[in-house]
Amino acid sequence: MSQTDKSEIIKFDSLELSNPVMQAINDVGYETPSPIQSQMIPHMLAGADVIGQAQTGTGKTAAFALPILSKIDTKIKAPQVLVIAPTRELAIQVAEAFQKYARHIKGFHVLPIYGGQEYGTQLRQLKRGPQVIVGTPGRVMDHMRKRSLKLDSLTCLVLDEADEMLRMGFIDDVEWILEQTPPTRQIALFSATMPREISRIAKRYLNKPIEVSIKDKTATADTIHQRYWMVSGTHKLDALTRILEGETFEGIIIFVRTKTATTELAEKLQARGYSAAAINGDMAQSAREQTIEKLKRGRVDILIATDVAARGLDVERISHVINYDIPYDTESYIHRIGRTGRAGREGHAILFVAPRERRMFSAIERATKKKIERMELPSAQVLNDKRIDKFRQQISDVLAEDDLAMFRDILEQFQQEKNIPALEIAAALAKIAQGDNPLLVKDKPMKRAEFSEPRPSRSDRGQSSRNTRSRSPKHEKPPEEGMARFRIEVGHQHQVMPGNIVGAIANEAGLDSKHIGRINIFDDYSTVDLPDEMPKEIFQHLQKVRVSGQQIKIARLSGQEKQEKQQDRPEKRSRRPSKESVTSEDHDAPKKKKKLTSKEKKGKLKKAKKKLQTKSDD
Repeated sequence: MSQTDKSEIIKFDSLELSNPVMQAINDVGYETPSPIQSQMIPHMLAGADVIGQAQTGTGKTAAFALPILSKIDTKIKAPQVLVIAPTRELAIQVAEAFQKYARHIKGFHVLPIYGGQEYGTQLRQLKRGPQVIVGTPGRVMDHMRKRSLKLDSLTCLVLDEADEMLRMGFIDDVEWILEQTPPTRQIALFSATMPREISRIAKRYLNKPIEVSIKDKTATADTIHQRYWMVSGTHKLDALTRILEGETFEGIIIFVRTKTATTELAEKLQARGYSAAAINGDMAQSAREQTIEKLKRGRVDILIATDVAARGLDVERISHVINYDIPYDTESYIHRIGRTGRAGREGHAILFVAPRERRMFSAIERATKKKIERMELPSAQVLNDKRIDKFRQQISDVLAEDDLAMFRDILEQFQQEKNIPALEIAAALAKIAQGDNPLLVKDKPMKRAEFSEPRPSRSDRGQSSRNTRSRSPKHEKPPEEGMARFRIEVGHQHQVMPGNIVGAIANEAGLDSKHIGRINIFDDYSTVDLPDEMPKEIFQHLQKVRVSGQQIKIARLSGQEKQEKQQDRPEKRSRRPSKESVTSEDHDAPKKKKKLTSKEKKGKLKKAKKKLQTKSDD
């Protein structure tokens, strides 16, 4: 049986998950597990070490969180599970997923720990005895070394996005953590790719692992015109109704993620005058069949469905598929858009993408091996032309009917009594027919969200610039006061993202991420704004740091040539350093002294080394 076949048959209630976990699954409206979930959950429940190879967006988090929560013992107030994630964003996301799936488990606590957050807060929360810890490598190491995080009760360790941790230079930290864990713990390793280093770690630390590899389908019909629209959640419905009004369609399937969303969206569209109906797994089979029959006969034009409800659906008049909610995995996307463009017919697929769903969008493009075209919503002028044409057609249709004699007599009598031109009466009747809804759309274009380089979280404070490939470095904004711009030798061609840069610098330099400023990524290098008064020892250490497998070779960029000359000169010949070359040692030293005493030098060096040893990663 193929993986796809399994995913079509298996349901969550057949996976032997605990009752509280099943309650949470029903609450969020999930119907069937994704391929990685259906194959991984039974092995994790059995306690086996597992390797899951699957792309981003395949549902990996639920694949390990659901079985872990089914086996958690809330009576034990100590960490039983440790999840290692490469970035703070992913750590927070995974922790939130655990919290969502554990909503019916009393006494359960999950704690995300990452660099940039105060130790005091984390120490207080660790004393509460959370059962699950989700953390980034550097901060987990810090707490383990301080003995504030003890893993004596650890039963399971998860390495999430292991290849990303390798790319960010955290693999040594991960190995150190693995060596400190009890030998009896279960290990689940997830990675989109399996580089040599990851395979080596799997062979060394995992015990007879079971490998699950999910390969994405790549076949999409050439007759399907694929487009996307970047939109935030609050503007989704407005964007959808504008598309429905601007596109010429026969039948449409709109895909959403949950059962409750099908009925909610159907009701909203019905209120806006559309012939819409919902279909989901909670409906009886006979009710589903009746709804599909209405769609086939044209009594319903729009069907709002979940993935499971639309399996095998083949209705000839479906001209459009709209992904109102982006799917959880690429396989679902391919299945969804396959409901149109069948048997050589032309079809249209429209995908709504929120800015935070950029990674899933990229995974879909890779899986389909097609560039998805960005669409433009119809303008107010286009919509008004369509509305006027529709209004005229309605007039023509009514005039073609034979039962207008009574109305003609009434209006003729009204015209003679009031002495009002027939055209004025017709205009008044048109306004009555239109009601409170305006006929024409006001010329107010909808704002479109833009793709940008993924930003670090709000706590990172380091902002990445948009469209950095096409932007010239000469037109970049200057660094903020107290900051200097540095060049690092890693860029787009190395597949680097701002989160990688922030994580590596915060981890290696011991800098709080709020002190990392604007990040601009170009083809073969990047720039990052860092504190102007950065100690020399930290600067020298950063030159050896690797990001995405590349040594960054950090160098000051602002006033670079002049600065390099000043840095090359002996310190005693530089009477007054420029703003860019001033270090914290220069500020701390007495102004009248040219040299620090031997004791002062040792003290400064000791502080710098201590700062480097206290790593805080992204």
